[in-house]
This record gives sequence, C-alpha cells and structure tokens, in this order.
Amino acid sequence: MKLLETGTEIDGFVVHECIHAGGMAHIYHVGYANTERNPGFPLAMKIPRMTAGDGAENIVSFEVELTILPTLTGHHAPRFVAAGDLMRLPYLVMEYVPGDTLQHWLDNHRRGDAQEDAQHIARIGSAMAIAAHSIHQQNVCHLDLKPANVLLRPDGSAVLLDFGLSCHAHYPDLLAEEMRKAVGSPAWIAPEQVVGVRGDLRSDIFAIGVMLYEMATGELPFGAPTTDGGMRQRLWMTPAPPRQHRPGLPEWLQEIILRCLEPEAAQRYPSAAHLAFDLANPDQVPVTERGRRLRGPGLKTHFKRWIKAAGMHYQPSPLPTRQIEEVPILMVAVPHDDVTDATLYSLREAAARSLGIRPGARLACVSVISPSASSTSDHERSETTLRRNHLARLKQWAAGLDLSRHSASYHVLEAGDVAQALVRFAEANRVSMMILGAATHGLQLQRLIATVPMRVARDAPCTVILVKQQLPFDALGQ
Repeated sequence: MKLLETGTEIDGFVVHECIHAGGMAHIYHVGYANTERNPGFPLAMKIPRMTAGDGAENIVSFEVELTILPTLTGHHAPRFVAAGDLMRLPYLVMEYVPGDTLQHWLDNHRRGDAQEDAQHIARIGSAMAIAAHSIHQQNVCHLDLKPANVLLRPDGSAVLLDFGLSCHAHYPDLLAEEMRKAVGSPAWIAPEQVVGVRGDLRSDIFAIGVMLYEMATGELPFGAPTTDGGMRQRLWMTPAPPRQHRPGLPEWLQEIILRCLEPEAAQRYPSAAHLAFDLANPDQVPVTERGRRLRGPGLKTHFKRWIKAAGMHYQPSPLPTRQIEEVPILMVAVPHDDVTDATLYSLREAAARSLGIRPGARLACVSVISPSASSTSDHERSETTLRRNHLARLKQWAAGLDLSRHSASYHVLEAGDVAQALVRFAEANRVSMMILGAATHGLQLQRLIATVPMRVARDAPCTVILVKQQLPFDALGQ
C-alpha cells in the first residue's frame, strides 16, 4: 500500500506527513479541511495496510481497534475522533499524543549507577502500570503491550497505543474467533496467551514485567522466539534473574520483575494497581528468595514445571473489573493524636472484616503527622526518630490482624491538611476502599465545621467506610 500524498483530503480531513509506516498500518498527521473546526488537540489518522500480501489479521485487528478505542476514556489512551467506512477506505482518526515511546527510551538510555537506574525504571514502570489499570477498570485488556506501544508523556505519565489485539469483556473477541494460533508479539506474550486464553488482565502485567526486565538489563527475558515451541517455553521457564546480568540492581526491583514474570497468572500481581503500588513504594516491598537469587532455577526445577505445565488446564479469566474488585487496595487511616482505644479497636475490627472476605487484598496503613517547623540537623534527627516511632505504632496496631494472605505496608505522611493528604494518597495509589474513624462530636457542630471524615468521604476517589467507636464489653470492664 503506497503512502498518501501530503494534501490529500479524506472525508473532511487533510493528510499531512506520514509519522509511522509499520507492518500493519500507516499513521499520518492530519487536520480538518475546515479550519474553523478545532478539537483542541492535534490529530493522527491510522490506515491499515490491505495489499494482497498482507495477512487477514491486519483488517481484523483494525476492526478490533475500531470497536474498542471509542469506548475508552481517560488520560491513558488517545481520544477517538472519527472512523472511515470499512468497505470504502478504513481509517481511524484519534488524538495525536506528543511524547516518545518506551522503545525510544530503550534505544537511547545509557546505563549508569544501578541504584539510580532502578529508581528511574520504577517511575516509568509505575506509569505503565497505572495506564494499564486505567483500561482494566474499563474491562479492556491490551494484550500487546511492548515498548513501541507505550508512549511516555513529558509529564511522566504513560499512554497506551494500538488496541488492535485487545479484548473487551463486553464485546465479541474477533481475534479469538478468526485466528487459530497465539495472537501477540512473541517477546512479550504471556504464557496463557500462548495457549489461547485471552482477556486476563494479568497478561498485561506479564508484558510489563518483560519491559521492566529489558529496561533493567538490556536483555529480553525469553529472547525473541520465532516458533510456537519457543513461545511455549515460558509456560514453565523462569528467566535468569536480572541481578545475574547486573549485580548492582536492588533486590526489591528483581522481586517485582520476577513476580510479574511468573508462569502461572495466579502467582503474579493480582492487578496492575498492586504492581504500581510496589513500584512507587520500593521500601515497602517484602523481598523473598525470588529477589535475592543470583542464578535461575536448575534443570530439576524446570523439569518439574514442564510436567506441571503439560497437564495444566487454563481456565477463562474473570472480568477485569471483577478481578480488581476481588483484590482491592484497602487503606486504613490510623490516627496518632488524641485517639482512644475504642477507635483503634474499631478500625482494626473493620479492617479484619474487609480483609477476611477479600483474600489477596493489599492493606496500606496510613498516619498523617504535622510537618516539621525546622530544618536543623538536630531536628531532622528527631524527625527521623518520630517517623520511626509512628511506623512502629502502625505495625503494632496491625499486629492483631491475620495478614497471612495479604500484603501490608505502613506509611507516615507529613501534611498540615489531614483530609487532603489522605485523599491524595488514595488517588496516587489507586486505593479501592478507605476505612477511617467517624467524627466523635455532635451533629450540630458537624453542620458548622467540615470534619476530616466528612471531607474525606466527600472528596475521596474510592469507597469510604466510616467506623463508629466501639469496644467489646470485656475490654470496657478492664
């Protein structure tokens, strides 16, 4: 398919220069022929390749993107503008998002200090995970995440591109109906995709793990296989630990990467929000043997996994939104000043009930303290001690909870506005549910003063549970 000439007009759009000529489509800068029409953002037109030598997957993937892209909203996918007649000239017009792809970052990044690189990788990885979580909340799995399909905005956020291989839980999966083999990019495809299971959000987490591995080491964890047999190896293989390639990498980063790359989806992060949380809070990542190892599993371990994979039956995955709801990030606001035993007891009981019915949910325990008024070295030392004391109190408060099936983290925030700090933490970490104590003073005063619980309940981006203070009778007797 030859390139369109600059100045060509298509259905009221004027074609400018070609910005990408790929194997499946050409992408052009375009604008409205009627200059009075101004969408407020630059536009791009995507036209699929449909020559005699192109495969049927080109037009099928175009139909998939034509179905899915208009349903997506938010900051992490291009805005849909218009589409052409499939029988005459198929095209998609969408927002053109400025920025560089992750592939550009990989091609130009020079590795330096491993610890500093790890922080940079974590920031980019967190942005990717947040973008993936955004589309998962809309019941879409991307299923073709790779460096060329991740765009990094100047503000540090990520935009996902090319939804031609994606799956929407509420629409027919055309690719599954039309294709009889694994659909995806070989280096980044997840094990369950290899055997034909589509629609699991944890497949995108696997792909993010592959990208994190390449960012950290410069290598692909499974190479770039060209055969079905080569792709099937990831059903049982564990790649060489990143620290084998680069010993200076921190253990927490290896822990995160290898958890993303687990062959069984159930052993990976249950949602992209959990992954983003760990990448944003590396000091809270519990490092296991997985993060400490310097060599991959031996032949015996891989043989056992091969036997297990040969008899494994992959089940259809739950809806992305249901998967997210079943393993939420649960936040508990634990006060530290002027707090009663009744409040602490009631919060712990409420947290225990919520965790008890949600195996795999993550618990974030948060306290907000006043910011320091001085910056002298003595005060900084006392401030560090103060933070440690508050962290110790949070851990003591959580000691009565059964956390055997849950990840837990502890956070001390400094802010003059407690309600605002809690809301911002919930927004930044994609918290699904927040538990905090109800106000203790009367309704008359609450009508005059917006209390912290009232403001949090009003502004929080998640479900808020206000807990009334209550102690069991035996504690009251003591």
